[in-house]
Amino acid sequence: MHLTTDPIGVFDSGVGGISTLASLTRRLPHEDFWFYGDTRFAPYGTKTAEEVLHRAQAILREMHSHQVKAVVIACNTATSAAAPALRAAESIPIIGMEPALKPAALLRHGGMNLVLATPMTLRLPKYQALAALWGEGAVPLPCPGLMELVEQQDNAAAEAYLRELLAPYPPERIDSVVLGCTHYVFLRPLLQKLLPHTTSILDGNEGTARQLERVLADRGLLSDREEPGKITFHTSGDPKALLPLMSAMLEKAREILPADSC
Repeated sequence: MHLTTDPIGVFDSGVGGISTLASLTRRLPHEDFWFYGDTRFAPYGTKTAEEVLHRAQAILREMHSHQVKAVVIACNTATSAAAPALRAAESIPIIGMEPALKPAALLRHGGMNLVLATPMTLRLPKYQALAALWGEGAVPLPCPGLMELVEQQDNAAAEAYLRELLAPYPPERIDSVVLGCTHYVFLRPLLQKLLPHTTSILDGNEGTARQLERVLADRGLLSDREEPGKITFHTSGDPKALLPLMSAMLEKAREILPADSC
């Protein structure tokens, strides 16, 4: 039996999911969050689905020891590879991510919707099913190595990578860019610099936050406290190096959050 005051678990392969955490804490400021960055085993996007599922299961075992009342998979790759198996095995809610193809399709006006994602996200059935429904005009762009540049905070290399990636596509023909990896949300300022101001830059973080709120409300698990919730960071990597980085990345993520669309 879970209490409304129990924390919400959030995990990703590294710091990318902190962009999701920023949206979650904005929408649910009175909840406690327990964030796990699996940096030692990053990146997920170039691993097999079985390897990613194995890591997700190990992380959930750790989260259960902290009495989490729900889990957010703050990673498109891990959602695609692990969410169905986790939901089948767990009684607590498992909330995943998906690339924002539907919002992009609704905003499209005859141009292209470029979908930036890891190679695994783009090849797994979850993305293929989403693309079958909302993929008209979508151009999938696998981005191996881009997640690592975000982890390293190498803005110069990330800008060079994005310039080369976008070079074949006339800017005036790009209606939107879909950020299909939570790490890429940290590249929003760079993309705004490289693209016309009319280009929409979309991610799935706000939709995930809304879904978490709905599920917690349906199960009577929303916190009824008035004070702000606490955030605890954990990592499979070097805590001395990574925990301060995670705190700094959360502040950065809050600075670049788009306006709340709810």
